[in-house]
Amino acid sequence: MQRSAPRLTRILAAAAVPVMLVVAGCSSDSGSGGSGSGDTGAAQGKATATASATPSPTPTVEPAKFAKLPLACKAIAAKTASSLVPKAKNEKGTAAASTDLSHRGGCSWNGLEDKGVKGSQYRWLDVSFYRYDSEVSLGSGQARAQENFAKELGKIQATTGAKKMSTTSTTGIGDEAKTVTYTLKKTGEDFVYASVVARTGNVLVLLSYNGAGYAGAPTPDAKKIVAGATKAAKEAVAAVATANK
Repeated sequence: MQRSAPRLTRILAAAAVPVMLVVAGCSSDSGSGGSGSGDTGAAQGKATATASATPSPTPTVEPAKFAKLPLACKAIAAKTASSLVPKAKNEKGTAAASTDLSHRGGCSWNGLEDKGVKGSQYRWLDVSFYRYDSEVSLGSGQARAQENFAKELGKIQATTGAKKMSTTSTTGIGDEAKTVTYTLKKTGEDFVYASVVARTGNVLVLLSYNGAGYAGAPTPDAKKIVAGATKAAKEAVAAVATANK
């Protein structure tokens, strides 16, 4: 009995070692796994919180180039207006009605020059300005002006009764410009037209110059009508930049 007791003790001790190792191993694996899962959850929570805290970018749009329009009746030099429209009823021009001169304005001159037995020459000059603001929902002022450039050009090209119509690109007037020429029968006479559609930044400039001969006077020379319209359009476009200095 005295010899068997120590032997039994050793057997029980030896048998207990693997059990303890296994338990310890399980505890270590379980603890490691639990700790890793906890770290992942915390990281995910932090990422979600960070994403939620980041604000959405505010939509932006290109700023409009020009904030003002020139006074329409002063946009074309008095000398130019008088040479294009001799004997104008109102040498200073007649302003178009507008409820918002910061966005649209216009002016016109017209007159009949009596040349006695050579008949009479009638001339009409008209200029209009349209300014477009930049708005997130509508786009930049420049883009809006470009869109309306195409629309206004289309309206002129669709003039009812127009004959001998021609459209050409015109250089040296703003960012882009086109000149439409045509003839139109009115009051029994052939009127010669030159209409310029020009864009400078976010401003659209529409200019029309036309004329006719009465009482036996010859029909105006088309090249002179185009030259007059081009000169006046250049001055009108330059006036936009001057008004914004």
